[in-house]
Amino acid sequence: MQFYRLSESKVKQIIRHPERIEEGIVPDTVAVMKAAGTAKYSEIWVMYQVLSNDGGKIKVITAWRYPAKSQKRDPIPEDVIREVRSIVGV
Repeated sequence: MQFYRLSESKVKQIIRHPERIEEGIVPDTVAVMKAAGTAKYSEIWVMYQVLSNDGGKIKVITAWRYPAKSQKRDPIPEDVIREVRSIVGV
C-alpha cells in the first residue's frame, strides 16, 4: 500500500464499492477493481480473502495500481457477491 500510495480508507472503499469483482489468482481469494481516473494509473485492485473461521472477517492480501485497462475474466457468481457484501456491510 505504501509503494502505491494507497491509504487504508481507499482500500476499504474499493472493497465496499467495487466496479468489478473477479476470482483472485490465489485460491479462495476475491479481486476487486475500481477505476483510478488518473493519467498514470487506470485501475486500483485489491485482492482479499474472507476468513470463514474468524466470523467472516476480511484479510487483505494485496493492493496495487494497474497502469492499463485490464480484460474481464472469471466473474464471481452473484450469490457469492451478495454474501460477501453482507459480510462487508454494504
